[in-house]
Amino acid sequence: MKDNIQVFEKYSVPKAVATMALPSMLSMLINIVYNLADTFFVGQTGDSNQVAAVSVSMPLFLLFIAVGNLFGVGGCAFVSRSLGEGKMDKVKSISSFCIYGSIFVGVILGIVFFVFKIPILYLVGASDNTIGYAVDYLQWVSIGSPFVVTAIAVGNLVRGEGAAKESMIGMVLGQLVNIVLDPIFILDKGDKLFGLSMPFGLDMGVAGAAIATVLGNVATVIYFLVYFLRGKSILSITPKRFTVKNGVFKGVVSVGLPAALNSLLMSLSNIIVNIVLVSFGDNAVAAMGVAMKANMLVVMLQVGLAQGVQPLIGYCFGARKVDRMKKCMRFSMMCNVIIGVFMTAFYLIFRENVISMFIDNAEVVDLGVKMLTALMSPGPVIGIMFVLNFAFQGMGKGVQSLILSIGRQGIIYIPLLFIMRATVGLEGIIWAQAAADFICVIMSLVMFEIIKRGLKKNQPQ
Repeated sequence: MKDNIQVFEKYSVPKAVATMALPSMLSMLINIVYNLADTFFVGQTGDSNQVAAVSVSMPLFLLFIAVGNLFGVGGCAFVSRSLGEGKMDKVKSISSFCIYGSIFVGVILGIVFFVFKIPILYLVGASDNTIGYAVDYLQWVSIGSPFVVTAIAVGNLVRGEGAAKESMIGMVLGQLVNIVLDPIFILDKGDKLFGLSMPFGLDMGVAGAAIATVLGNVATVIYFLVYFLRGKSILSITPKRFTVKNGVFKGVVSVGLPAALNSLLMSLSNIIVNIVLVSFGDNAVAAMGVAMKANMLVVMLQVGLAQGVQPLIGYCFGARKVDRMKKCMRFSMMCNVIIGVFMTAFYLIFRENVISMFIDNAEVVDLGVKMLTALMSPGPVIGIMFVLNFAFQGMGKGVQSLILSIGRQGIIYIPLLFIMRATVGLEGIIWAQAAADFICVIMSLVMFEIIKRGLKKNQPQ
């Protein structure tokens, strides 16, 4: 714990940002591979219906992520702020509330999805060609939902106490387990993988992808359980510490809700995109799923940096070290712009190769290239918005974070989607997200300029 405080207080800004951000970015990098793995290995079956089924199911999986973020991101920001204020007992209550809350809600959500899986999947865009595969995927994810939600929540909580390396190890462990198990569960003996024949395989298709995902999250939960039992964390898993009083519920939810809404609206927007695209055929749905997965590389790396520095920003805000906080924000935004420029250039040059990696279908590849080009266009600047959004969360500025969250995936994007579809058809659907991203970057800068004056009040007199 003392080492973590040194990072928050004593390290130079570049060193502090690197110490907190690099493990988070590495975790996100593995997370990208982990998220791409299901689509990639399912794509090796050569069945576009199975690829489309994973795409259709993904918005529902995002609901589990939303609940994990409600407790994890909200708890992370509250923990780091409380550490900056020196409130160690409160940290224990916050962590216990977040852990047991995530388990309970994960169980409830899993039951609902398992029982009503068929009508829910038709509602989110499954067709008669994809419904069977989508059911196979969703039923297994529903069974493992408590582990999925809890793994996300606890990984964020551990990051909130400054243990960025331990948080990274726990999350990466689960992702690696998933990646290793994916080809074993999805493919059959003799199927081609990287030009070689599989020596063995369970031939479970999309169901195998879901089982591998669940087992990966089980591995993550086990790792963090061992971490807590070793007694090196200030966080608590003791049920006696659980409480919704003394501002714990409000402090977690006020910041966690915008983060959860971001995932929920991402889920809703993906559902709407699938519903809109299905009129253009299942190949259009599959292409968008592949393009969005590929686009995750630039987005998640930038989110990883922003997420990594959130505890640093929260601690500085709680300790009233506003100048140091703003320096951390400026340096982080500069780093994200550099990452965005480099990754966007790389993707635009090799976009056809990237899409072709996932599936060998000429129509899907052609559509996917167009979609990836559009999704990547805000790449150089979107990282600015991510840093500001996570900074708002770290400072407890839930309203500002909420506005950005409901803007990018909701009140700006969804109307744009329908307006652009009505005016330019499929091309409008393809470019709607990029247009929303550019608008939200401008919004985030305007909001920060507005609240910047208020930050001076946190300076010690």
